[in-house]
Amino acid sequence: MDLAHNQSSEYYYEEGEMNATYDYGLFETICLKEEVRNFAKSFLPAFYTVAFIVGLAGNSAVLVVYSFYKKQKSKTDVYIMNLAVADLLLLFTLPFWAVNAVQGWVLGQTMCKVTSALYTINFVSGMQFLACISVDRYSAVTNAPRLEKIGKTCWVICFCVWIAAVLLSVPELIFNTVRKNKDRYRCLPIFPQHLGISMKASIQLLEISLGFAVPFLIMGVCYFITARTLIRTPNIKKSQPLKVLLAVVVVFIVTQLPYNIVKFWRAMDIIYLLITDCGMSKRIDVAIQITESVALFHSCLNPILYAFMGASFKTHILKMAKRYGYWRRQRQNPEEIPFDSEGHTEPTSSFSI
Repeated sequence: MDLAHNQSSEYYYEEGEMNATYDYGLFETICLKEEVRNFAKSFLPAFYTVAFIVGLAGNSAVLVVYSFYKKQKSKTDVYIMNLAVADLLLLFTLPFWAVNAVQGWVLGQTMCKVTSALYTINFVSGMQFLACISVDRYSAVTNAPRLEKIGKTCWVICFCVWIAAVLLSVPELIFNTVRKNKDRYRCLPIFPQHLGISMKASIQLLEISLGFAVPFLIMGVCYFITARTLIRTPNIKKSQPLKVLLAVVVVFIVTQLPYNIVKFWRAMDIIYLLITDCGMSKRIDVAIQITESVALFHSCLNPILYAFMGASFKTHILKMAKRYGYWRRQRQNPEEIPFDSEGHTEPTSSFSI
């Protein structure tokens, strides 16, 4: 992914390079990008801080409810749990990148490789789990209602999603390293000279395919058929399910499409050297920072789109809040005897998405 090096479009060769970029090597001496780095210093830490706090609260609540309060789980529940794990692991990398935007990379080469790989694993797996949720919702609406069991297939799908994301992160584990650039160190990929252009472009296009194009195609087809089925089904309330479907698709397009358009443009530039103007190069660098940050914010919206809209999830959250309030009162007034039964109510097993 681009987060490790989105302050400028510099990708270095291995031993023997001339210390210039292969994207804009002819213009490196005259294209100074100090304003791009200054923008990153101010924008990225603030955005990452907000995303980290909001995403940590929402995804942690989802994980707690699904792990400890939801007794009977469906396939969608399992996918949402995996999505929350992916989002949390992704969010845990943001403090490192916030420090990197201000001070450069200060954690050494091993952490550079691991953090970059974790970012890619969880970004890509999160998009794929969204596709899995859409397929399961499509199946639930179009097939006859039945008692659903998770089964071995669901776990195999989750395993395959994680493995695919791990494999896509292998180039980061191999090629990412720490290099000094002027007065600061940077965590960025260093490709062998004979593989530089083709390898970088292939990785970018593969990430676009697995992290956006394929999940978007699956989600679009599944949710279109699901919406059409809901509209044609008599005697059911259609407005809320259709609103949820529309919100899921719109949020995915708004957050992911701009980033992948800019990323595709950069991949084409790597191959065909489309950008030869310094001003355009700077604008692309700023655009990748903004659009990738917006794409990251999707991990903060997932709990709202896939869990908090469910009535039963809200019930569990309210029960958690009441139990916490009761626990606080008990600590403050140990002699107090509760007269309501809410504090001892067992969590329900129903959970609608």
